[in-house]
Amino acid sequence: MTNEDRQIQADRMRFTKNTLSSNLAILAILFDVFYFVSIYRSDVGSYYYNILIGASIVYNLLFMLAVFLSSEGVKNYKEGYSWLLAVVGILQIVRIFIIPARAHGAVAVIGGVETEVMGDGQYIRLIVFLLVSAACLLASAAINYNKCRILKEHMKTLEGKIV
Repeated sequence: MTNEDRQIQADRMRFTKNTLSSNLAILAILFDVFYFVSIYRSDVGSYYYNILIGASIVYNLLFMLAVFLSSEGVKNYKEGYSWLLAVVGILQIVRIFIIPARAHGAVAVIGGVETEVMGDGQYIRLIVFLLVSAACLLASAAINYNKCRILKEHMKTLEGKIV
């Protein structure tokens, strides 16, 4: 790609939306929905009826609100949303070690019978959902940050010129 092509591409960014970063953020929300549907539909006695699940529900609501807001922000090349997406992406990885890790090794007694709370299949599925969600968020943050930097540098070259 020539220098002129890069300049044209950077100039186009002034008039187009950053749909790639935005769509990756929305995809992260979708995989988070798959995660919490898989957790919340589990009926293993009263194992999941505790404060941790309540906190998880509140976190999921805040997660979806923050990521949706960020998806709208990155459409317009707002650099600050890159940092929010990166932090939330890291938190998605941390979540692996909270509910899934605890539930995978746990056993609940239902009607006098010991029942495994989370089987290997569900555990792996939850890990994949959270990792894909985190990867989408981190990629969205990195792409937006890079595009913001390119656009900012391009705008500096346009200062003083009639545009």
